Amino acid sequence: MGLPAESIPVRTLPTFDLEEAMMLEHSGPVVGIDEAGRGPWAGPVVVAAVILNPARIPEGLNDSKLLSPEAREDRYVEIMATSCVAIAIGQVRRIDKINILQASLWGMRLAYRALGVPVGSALIDGNIIPRRFPAKARAVVGGDGLSLSVAAASIVAKVTRDRIMVKLARRYRRYGWESNKGYGTPEHARAVKKHGVCTHHRRSFSPVERAIRLLEARAANLAPVED
Repeated sequence: MGLPAESIPVRTLPTFDLEEAMMLEHSGPVVGIDEAGRGPWAGPVVVAAVILNPARIPEGLNDSKLLSPEAREDRYVEIMATSCVAIAIGQVRRIDKINILQASLWGMRLAYRALGVPVGSALIDGNIIPRRFPAKARAVVGGDGLSLSVAAASIVAKVTRDRIMVKLARRYRRYGWESNKGYGTPEHARAVKKHGVCTHHRRSFSPVERAIRLLEARAANLAPVED
């Protein structure tokens, strides 16, 4: 039985309210920070830091997951034309070395520093502020649906990462990255099972690790027995 219409929560659009409160508290511009690509089996994690121009905030900003690819691309172009933006890319080697969470936090620090302009404070999507973060910061769970700056960062990170995966898909055609973007879809899982992994797969991720062990066992069983 469904909820009565008046009981169904209405999702509100992100606003600039959190930014205005942070500007009053800490003075200076507020940067929104978000990442894309923590869950996929392959490809980098991408972090974006965005300082919106309050006089030229693009319309239609929202959590990137709620926008169509076409809308994300349109918003991306507007954000890049009107805002101060920095991007950090955590490659697979770093992810496998320090884990995906730490690679994401590393990217947040790097993207912030790469802005190269004075910043008063930061709004970070999620529930963790990176250690040794070089500014006053507030972690906001669901920040990409609450803050326009974080929503803008989510769009920039998502579009940047999707473009990377589409480019990689032209070289590694077996995995369907142009559509699954490296996530563990059935299509991707079948390709890994059949063809194995490549240099852009995250070997520290358990599904990839299991696939490697399975292929190694299969190869060992097929190896000729020495006299």
